[in-house]
Amino acid sequence: MKDIAAALAAGIAALGASIGNGLVISKTLEGMARQPEVADKLRGTMFIGVGLIEAVPIIAIAIAFVILFV
Repeated sequence: MKDIAAALAAGIAALGASIGNGLVISKTLEGMARQPEVADKLRGTMFIGVGLIEAVPIIAIAIAFVILFV
């Protein structure tokens, strides 16, 4: 049961992060296409957002290891 719980935690977190990253990047590109003069600000904000989104699966992997080995 622990194995299934750890796999689900990691898998669902990875799926959610991939969807989130796709949405953030697509909306950023849409904003850059509409207003090229603010492309630099949008790009910086996008990288911060993507970094925060990527933290979620990393934390989920840590929780999965805790589930497995504790």
